[in-house]
Amino acid sequence: MAAPIIPHMTEKEKIREDFKRALLQTARALSAQHDVEVAFGGDHVQVQGKSARIPLPARVIDKKSAAIARGESDAAALRLAHHDPEAHMRLAPNGAEARAVFTALENARCEAIGDIALKGVGDNLAASLAKAIGDKGYEQLGPSDSAPIPDVAALLLRERLTGRAAPAIASNIMDAWRADLEARAGDALDAMANAANLDDQEAFAALARNFIHDLDLDDDDQGDQTSQQSAEDNQDDDKDSENENEGDDETGPDEMPEDPGSGDADPGETEMSEQEMDTDMEDDDGASENAKISSLQSQFDGDSGAAYHAFTTEYDEIAEAVDLCDPEELARLRRSLDRQLENLHAVVARLANKLQRKLMAQQNRSWSFDLDEGVLDAARLARIVVDPMQPLSYKMEQEQEFRDTVVTLLIDNSGSMRGRPITIAAICADILARTLERCGVKVEILGFTTRAWKGGQSREKWMAEGRPKNPGRLNDLRHVIYKPADAPWRRSRTSLGLMMKEGLLKENIDGEALQWAHNRLLGRPEARRIMMVISDGAPVDDTTSSANGGAYLERHLREMIHFIETRSPVELLAIGIGHDVTRYYQRALTIVDVDQLGGAMIDKLAELFDENPPSDKSRRGRAA
Repeated sequence: MAAPIIPHMTEKEKIREDFKRALLQTARALSAQHDVEVAFGGDHVQVQGKSARIPLPARVIDKKSAAIARGESDAAALRLAHHDPEAHMRLAPNGAEARAVFTALENARCEAIGDIALKGVGDNLAASLAKAIGDKGYEQLGPSDSAPIPDVAALLLRERLTGRAAPAIASNIMDAWRADLEARAGDALDAMANAANLDDQEAFAALARNFIHDLDLDDDDQGDQTSQQSAEDNQDDDKDSENENEGDDETGPDEMPEDPGSGDADPGETEMSEQEMDTDMEDDDGASENAKISSLQSQFDGDSGAAYHAFTTEYDEIAEAVDLCDPEELARLRRSLDRQLENLHAVVARLANKLQRKLMAQQNRSWSFDLDEGVLDAARLARIVVDPMQPLSYKMEQEQEFRDTVVTLLIDNSGSMRGRPITIAAICADILARTLERCGVKVEILGFTTRAWKGGQSREKWMAEGRPKNPGRLNDLRHVIYKPADAPWRRSRTSLGLMMKEGLLKENIDGEALQWAHNRLLGRPEARRIMMVISDGAPVDDTTSSANGGAYLERHLREMIHFIETRSPVELLAIGIGHDVTRYYQRALTIVDVDQLGGAMIDKLAELFDENPPSDKSRRGRAA
């Protein structure tokens, strides 16, 4: 049904409403499904069944914004017309990254059908594609960053199918990774570009699987064996490196140890910048960084069984966000976050307002009526007039119980959160902090990562001491305080921009991060303490796992969760992004689409505030 025109709307608002109705009708016509439901919201296209959601058009409709909105609407319509979701699920490969590539190629197929048939549709799709690429920040990626294989593959296929060059804003990623993908899977791309396959989703899917196979992304078992073999090779290389590089200078806290094959390098050249470090690790870490497996046991054999400990803590770091970035860059990163916030603000803020109303309602005072004494109840004066002997005509104000509360948001700052997940996590944290602050609930925002990839100075010290067995954790922790609980949001808002900084997000050691955040909460004076963990994967630190066994970090995480859930007054909940955290946490939720994060965070907090918090005594009794 067409959206109604709101009375007294301005001319700009009327133009926008007319434009939205035109998008709706065009989507129905292009999809050939006149009963399709189109909703507006979010910041990227989503299609499910006969329903589609497209981003809201810009407030001011100019030529550029109109083309972008039409392109997003056309992309949704073409997917509705030419995509079978059941067949897609049945034909999709296993593995997170393989599925991402498979989906990107399928979307490119659907859009190419419309582009080839209608030039205007192709122009619209090109405009929306350029915006999507820009929103992902790919123009800022360097050779040290992981390859965005799904997007590059889709752009290469689009070029072959439609003859349109990739958007200029994508030139950075195309120049960096075009040659590699075409060398490894160019023949498969050419096969997919055969127009005869475009209308046959199953035939196209088989060719897409060939492309994924050529990139070595499709076979999970093969991948696991490769990871294990890689770990064993790394151990052998480490031994060689130790023998060849004794006496070399230590690397800095954010620097990778020298490449195992560089034993002949000059000792004065062993230190590397962060960018050089990321370039060195890209080949053997790029895929795992963006598609973590759910359990480390498939990467490395066994578990040492030793009690969890760190080999050394002298290189660990707990830092305020402002100490990790100069003020000018931090302000720039915050402005970048604010631009992203514009697209999501309406959706998340609406949910946050519901939470605010719920909390304010719990804090409001209430009245007890029909009392023998107190304040005269004016609403009941009529019955006194009728019957002067009528009792219970007084009322008394009383306060509802609302325990003063502090909430900690602990956000995974690992490399796999790079891009959209960390952006939305920062936006949701920002909005939640403002909302809860208005309700008198203090909020602390923390992040956790490591100072280096695959071991830092801790690993170097371990190697210098002869690589003793069962060394424990071998990476240098970096715990970040974005917003202390006692600091008002206005003083900490700039700090949240640090999450957008390239090079910050590395590996994740969840167990010690939980322990750190939990201990901070225990020192708080509030009666009720809540900790929410946001993560997209199991603990990952290759160096620690290869030296202690794959389950070592995961075992410690489970131990910490069990302790907090059974013996601590802190209430713990978790949200997993594309990762099943329900196998770790008693109170947890797993979301598939990162766009669901804002609603999930608010819903879980609302559930907690609806409940009566368990007393410390009952918790300890349950633990016993």
